[in-house]
Amino acid sequence: MAPAAQERYGITVKRIKKWSFLILLMGFGLIYLSWVDHWGFYTETYGRVKQFCRSLFLAEEAHPGEPSASFGGDAPGGMQTAGAGEGEPEGQTPGDAPDGQEQTGNSHVTEEGFWDGSEPAYMTVEDDYFSDAVFIGDSRTVGMFEYGGLEQITTFYASKGLTIYKLFDSRIVDVPGQLQKQTIEEALSNNRFRKIYLMVGINEMGTGTVETFAAKYGEAVNRLLELQPDAILYIQAILKVTTERSAQGDYINNEGIEARNEAISQLADNKRVFYLDANPAVCDETGGMEPSYTFDGVHLKAQYIGLWKEYLKAHAIALSEE
Repeated sequence: MAPAAQERYGITVKRIKKWSFLILLMGFGLIYLSWVDHWGFYTETYGRVKQFCRSLFLAEEAHPGEPSASFGGDAPGGMQTAGAGEGEPEGQTPGDAPDGQEQTGNSHVTEEGFWDGSEPAYMTVEDDYFSDAVFIGDSRTVGMFEYGGLEQITTFYASKGLTIYKLFDSRIVDVPGQLQKQTIEEALSNNRFRKIYLMVGINEMGTGTVETFAAKYGEAVNRLLELQPDAILYIQAILKVTTERSAQGDYINNEGIEARNEAISQLADNKRVFYLDANPAVCDETGGMEPSYTFDGVHLKAQYIGLWKEYLKAHAIALSEE
């Protein structure tokens, strides 16, 4: 080999050695983001930056030059939407009651404005029913925030990895104009809602027993009702995974999900606490989540979040007007 060619070869080898570690690191990073995280890191970061900027803009627009009151504003890591949770809009009618019965004339609504404990007569509502609601949950609720079409009218306190054990301690709720996040307990103390939609449980499958999970869930239900005395609470069943995912042999399996769903369903009193199970809307004949509806056997694809949302819209409780 000619001296010049040898020199070029030596330079090339040195460059490859110099950059090989970085190239290898980038390769592993792409594998992780694509197959494991599903690019959630960038989605979450982008969402947080976008929502933080939007909260600054909205706060300045509402009160130029003054600090704004808390209205939320977190993105996929723990999100809220401006204007939600500040009381019912005047004159709002969420939907028609069964058989055309007016909400204020519903014989099952008590003087306190809640259901009387009898079998719920669910009504079908439009999206505005959720304008005074808060959705609390894990990554599945993050999916509802991102793809359910409710992000402009509904409040979300949701974060990937949220569990019933960390429900009130995790700092996931953004405060407009501040970098320090609030806990869900702090946020609920500062905002008012009429409806709470709670779904957690998939991340807890490998922790404790059905009994310990249900006991902690019951404590959380009581605390939520204390923090929001004017609200009703919808306990949402844990969505099942696909039958194939369930058969992998680890702690995430549909048998365990069913046992925990049965336990938390007993917490419903049909007065202020109602149990909703959207699984029939997203599961196939085997009893697991329909495989074509999910990208990983656990989470719904964006285009199928609407099935879950439509189930919730068809299972709403009438409340008396304030």
